[in-house]
Amino acid sequence: MFTLTTTATYEQDIKKSRFLAIAGPAANDEQAKAFIAQHSDPTATHNCWAWRFGQSYRFNDAGEPTGTAGKPILQAIDGQQLDNVVVLVIRWFGGILLGAGGLIRAYGGTAALCLRNAEKSEIIAMSAAALKIGFSDLALVKARIGAVPGLKIDAENYLADGAELSVSLPEAEAAHLLQMVTDLTSGRAVIRFAD
Repeated sequence: MFTLTTTATYEQDIKKSRFLAIAGPAANDEQAKAFIAQHSDPTATHNCWAWRFGQSYRFNDAGEPTGTAGKPILQAIDGQQLDNVVVLVIRWFGGILLGAGGLIRAYGGTAALCLRNAEKSEIIAMSAAALKIGFSDLALVKARIGAVPGLKIDAENYLADGAELSVSLPEAEAAHLLQMVTDLTSGRAVIRFAD
């Protein structure tokens, strides 16, 4: 899965109607609603949109015939394996009716071209873990976990007999971290992964 790193736009004319797609990253419904409110044009004929956040999604045809605008925009998002994304497609009617198929192609196509040209980054599922390590093993463990790709030490809390490290890391590295810390400390470390 991927997400957008910045706002992207794409504009095209189809049978004298002007279509402008504006896409951007958003983490939740409130951010998506704010994005749509900020970029909508009240002088346009239609401001149609869609967003996706994991299994949560919404779309709106904004006065176009049912299923001809919002759903094709959502399909453009899904077709490019995007998540945490909102897309607004604005239409200024040019006087020629496009028909249901033409509207689907126009809205979905404009959204897809906008998303295709947008700057993206891969979404990496992260895990959180707490490592309780004795002082005798702490320096070695910190040196080795620093080499785990994508691992970040979020906090260090010192205790009477060692330290507790709060770390975040890609889920794909969790089993590797568990094995490595267990081996380095001969099983003395206590490791808890957050649910």
